Order: sequence, then C-alpha cells, then structure tokens
Amino acid sequence: MYSILICDDQPEIVGALKLYLAPEGYTLFTAANGVEALSLLQQQDIQLVLLDVMMPQMDGITALAKIREFSNVPVILLTAKSEIEDKVLGLTVGADDYITKPFVPVEVLARVRSQLRRYAHLGSKPQSPDVLCVGSVYMDDAARSVTVDGEPVSLTPIEYSILKLLLQNPGRVFSTKALYEAVWKEPANCCEGVVAVHIRHLREKLEINPSEPRYLKVVWGQGYKLEGGI
Repeated sequence: MYSILICDDQPEIVGALKLYLAPEGYTLFTAANGVEALSLLQQQDIQLVLLDVMMPQMDGITALAKIREFSNVPVILLTAKSEIEDKVLGLTVGADDYITKPFVPVEVLARVRSQLRRYAHLGSKPQSPDVLCVGSVYMDDAARSVTVDGEPVSLTPIEYSILKLLLQNPGRVFSTKALYEAVWKEPANCCEGVVAVHIRHLREKLEINPSEPRYLKVVWGQGYKLEGGI
C-alpha cells in the first residue's frame, strides 16, 4: 500500500486528512513544517505529499522547490481559497495539483487516487507522446481513453476531438470559429450554438462543479481554453 506524507501546521487539518485517508489503507506520516517534511522524505519511502502552503520555519512553496531537487514524488498543495498567487507559483515550481480548504472528502480522495495512479503508471519513465495531460485530465490517444482524477470518462467522438485539440494546446484560446473548423473540418457558418452545446456537455463530464470549471473555461468575447486547474 502507498505511503502519504501530510504536512500542515494545523493539527485539526492533519486530523481531518488522516480521517479521510486512513480507511483507504494508506500508511500516513505527518509533519508540521517544510523542514520536517524534507527530513521524512529523505528517510521514508513516500509516494505522495499533501503540502500546506502557509507554515512556519519553511513554507510549502520553499519546501516544494527543495523536494523537486531530488524527487518526482507527486505533491498536492493545500491552499486557502484566496491564495491564487500561491497556487500559480506552486504549479510553476512543480506541484502536481492543489486542494482548496475547506476540504470536501470526496475531492481529497479523488485527487489522491488520481496522483497515485499517475505515479504508479508513469513513475520516472518518459511520458508517451500519445498521452496528453492537463492537470488531472489525461488522454491516451492510442487507447482512445480519457480519465479525470483517475476515473474513466466516456466521450462522444466530437467531444473527444474538442478535448484532444485543447489538450494539445493548453492555455491557448480558441475562438468558436477556429474550434469548429478544426474539429468539424468544414467552414464555420452559424456555429456558435453547436460549439456551445458540445462544450457544455464536455464540461459536465470533466468538471466536479461545471458552473465553476477548473479546466475548461470561457474567455468572454474570445473563445475557450483548457488550463491546469487554476
């Protein structure tokens, strides 16, 4: 079974996470700051780290940067809803995902399982060119399969083609016209409604909360883009 390190200076947060994760059979280690987390990672065989951003002695971002000097272990940041800049910086430094406080147990478990599956399947091996990934959205184009947070997602051919295009161009904004012509392979005439319907259906399949999407987003007046969960 996998070993998980929970690093947070608030005992109640650590207690809650242990309550969610212990029934799954994981071996759990705890630390109260980045210094303790680094020490445990160098002493124990740990497969995933839940890392708080705001901590004494050594904050989570600094600890993450040091972790990435010697390990590719999956790291999920624990952040407050207002810590947008920290989320962006953390993902830039090398975080694999983040969870916003207060936690929803089902989301914690989904994200932990997703990262552990990814680590188990890919480890330190080079990623196949057929595998496309943004955040916890994975597409294996050779197998024509898609997973989100480690769970399989069933897509129509058009939905699959839209998602593949967006995964190949993370962060790029596609206008409705450009998206239609790239996917449907025909001139875009009165395509706004058609594209909007497919985007809505795709979002319902990818997002935990489609009304507040983490991945598939509208850039008002410009089009659509896929980004890594910010």
